[in-house]
Amino acid sequence: MRLISICPSNTELLAYLSLTDQLVGLDDFSDWPLSVQHLPKLGPDLSIDIDALEALNPDLVLASLSVPGMEKNVNELVARGIPHLVLDPQSLNDIAEDLLTVGHACGIASHAEVVATAYKSFVDDMKQRALTVDNTPELYWEWWPKPIFTPGKINWLTEVSEISGGRNIFRDVELASIQTDWEEVLRRNPDYIFLAWVGVRLDKVTTKVVEKRPGFDGLTDEQKSHLYIMEEELYCRPSPRLLEGALKLANILHPDIYGDLELPSWIKHN
Repeated sequence: MRLISICPSNTELLAYLSLTDQLVGLDDFSDWPLSVQHLPKLGPDLSIDIDALEALNPDLVLASLSVPGMEKNVNELVARGIPHLVLDPQSLNDIAEDLLTVGHACGIASHAEVVATAYKSFVDDMKQRALTVDNTPELYWEWWPKPIFTPGKINWLTEVSEISGGRNIFRDVELASIQTDWEEVLRRNPDYIFLAWVGVRLDKVTTKVVEKRPGFDGLTDEQKSHLYIMEEELYCRPSPRLLEGALKLANILHPDIYGDLELPSWIKHN
């Protein structure tokens, strides 16, 4: 099949299904895996060049509503009669289901079943270990610094926090993404602060933005030492790579409980 992915999480999903050799085009932000970076880039995920996409004569285009604004591209695919699949993962289980859905659409249903089973088994293993945690720290995730955005209850990062032995401090808010302010963050008194700014490379994120905010000096020395910059590609995209991010987080919070846990071989392979 001739496949096109128009957002990073879908490209990563295809990589875990060993389908990247069938890709013929990508959005500009699909930066992983390296093996597909030579392919034609079709523009940012919110403004795909549909003429260029159509010229590649795809058998299937993978879109995702997890990217706000993707509807414009989907409407254009519909209008032109281009075969496509629209995913909308909001949870770890949704990602497992997407592995099966894409695998079925691409004619590799049995292989997708193996991958999805290994994925779910790893999540279950992490959940079981989380049950053994004596002290569950409160975590603040920052998706964007100004204005401040953070994930709420209906978000994979709340799940990632839980299976890693932590708790998202905004888990009570029934939203996927919340605009809040620093005063509210301080009021909720997190034990850890994790900066994973959407779309911003690791080397462009700085803790100084947080350290200069009013009230930061009032945090305890332990809280100040628990300020981390995290790879947005491991936490902000709904793809199987979230498991790699979860294991990294777990080993920050509870290395004694998760230290011997290894990623499934299909993640290492990629």
